[in-house]
Amino acid sequence: MKKILVFTILSLFYNLSLARDYIEIVGSSTVFPFSTVVAETFGKKTKFPTPKVEATGSGGGIKLFCKGNGIDSSDIVNSSRRIKEKEFQKCLDNGVTDITEVLIGFDGIAIANSKDGLTFDLTIKDLYLALAAKVPANIDQNAKKINFIKNPYTHWNQINAKLPAVKIKILGPPPTSGTRDALQELALEGGCKEYSFIKQLKKKNKEKYIKLCHTIREDGRYIEMGENDNLIISKLSNEINTLGIFGFSFLDQNSDKVKGAKINNNPITFEKITSGEYPISRPLYFYIKNSHRDKIKGINKFIAEFVNESTIGEEGYLTDKGLIPLPINKLKKYSNDALNSVKLEM
Repeated sequence: MKKILVFTILSLFYNLSLARDYIEIVGSSTVFPFSTVVAETFGKKTKFPTPKVEATGSGGGIKLFCKGNGIDSSDIVNSSRRIKEKEFQKCLDNGVTDITEVLIGFDGIAIANSKDGLTFDLTIKDLYLALAAKVPANIDQNAKKINFIKNPYTHWNQINAKLPAVKIKILGPPPTSGTRDALQELALEGGCKEYSFIKQLKKKNKEKYIKLCHTIREDGRYIEMGENDNLIISKLSNEINTLGIFGFSFLDQNSDKVKGAKINNNPITFEKITSGEYPISRPLYFYIKNSHRDKIKGINKFIAEFVNESTIGEEGYLTDKGLIPLPINKLKKYSNDALNSVKLEM
């Protein structure tokens, strides 16, 4: 009797493990709106259930994706940066060894505030000095030696006399976000490297260099807002000179409420991101767990919908949502990889 009961329970769990009939996608809040549109289109065009898409942040999503090959783990993860080597290794350690990488396009990181507020024209160096936990005591970029102090700047005009005399308050993403990673790499480190002494430090002491150039202040001037970009928009509407950080596509969708700052004299526009003139832009990816292709029905058709030129090409429906498309040769390469389960090697 006990054996029958145990067998029944095991059978029940086994059947439940095979019960999921929908595609499960986690990851980047920046890629989330693009993935959601494709999921909804796929649900309408096919007999398959609409895929479930969750915004967990790039880092959080990759962690969920890499936990194993079981049906309780996600099938696809969105990311607003490339998977890190240590994350890829974690996948391998957990048996997730067959992954396909798909680059879908590009996005710019907007530094924005209310349309009713002041207009900001910032440099990468301004952003570094506003956001970094520690900054040079001497802001002369030609200084031969620089001592670092806890960030003392409370107002924008203390950093740059051309900027308004308003308090520095920036609402942005948490550490699990790919937007945060890109902000640290492109904006903080970008401004950090404008000091020749710091740039030289990278060769001498890379660990110290990364700590100085990637650590965001925690004194209340930068406020983490989770993975909810809508909450940032709501806050900016009430605090007109507070700045918020999110993807260009989200700025584009809320252009009636917020406006983007110029960075290095370049406005955040589709054209400026495509040309590379807008300095804070990054690639957008999704990763496929190939072991799930034969476990969850519809995955291959969903992938085919996502990588189709009519979706992510120059005239694709995601460009209307703010996606910056790939050049046609790259689009074809990644589309081919996705459709043919080309295994990622790092």
